[in-house]
Amino acid sequence: MHVAASWSGGKDSCLACHKAVTQGYEVTHLVNFISRQFRRVSFHGVRARLIFRQAQAVGIPLVQYAVPADMGLYEQRFKRAVSALKRQGVEGMVFGDICLQEHRDWIERVCREIGITPILPLWGVVPERVLGEFIEAGFEAVIVSATADIFGQEWLGRSVDYGLLSELRQLCQVREADICGEHGEYHTIVVDGPLFQRRMHLVQGARVQRDGYWFLDFTRCLLKAK
Repeated sequence: MHVAASWSGGKDSCLACHKAVTQGYEVTHLVNFISRQFRRVSFHGVRARLIFRQAQAVGIPLVQYAVPADMGLYEQRFKRAVSALKRQGVEGMVFGDICLQEHRDWIERVCREIGITPILPLWGVVPERVLGEFIEAGFEAVIVSATADIFGQEWLGRSVDYGLLSELRQLCQVREADICGEHGEYHTIVVDGPLFQRRMHLVQGARVQRDGYWFLDFTRCLLKAK
């Protein structure tokens, strides 16, 4: 089956795409939505052009759309974008959602209305196991944004590895937080792994606090042979 993957550039969408490939789906496109106002991935804060570079590193064509903050308008844009891919032969859409039922309800309704199959390879997996699978598979990612009421700015730029997993496990025992950041506690960008043909080298810029979040800006991306 030819499918597209909903793509934020972060660990969950990447792992979901990877698992879909290993399950026999042919991922023909990565679909990324950015803020119309800021030209960055919403919540993640990653520049739009870096997602293009990431798709080049992966080797799967990217389609990127600028959308407004209004959820109703976002849904309209999402439907138009995926319907255009359906006309090119895409029959399903891969999502990286893990446990938020309201998200799954939205996905299933919208996919039903478009007439494509929703594919959720991570759904129902214990979040700690999802993060462990990501690391075990050999993916590499760094934290690009984090909510300021839980994390300090020193968490920005940290690698997603077993050390981070251990610290997050301890943090989640004392704070109401999800170890995968499913409620938006933190976001990542993936720089390498089994899905990638080339490795990304990111050049760090400023660290800023905005709207209750810490953000780490990356100004450039170099692609290197593996």
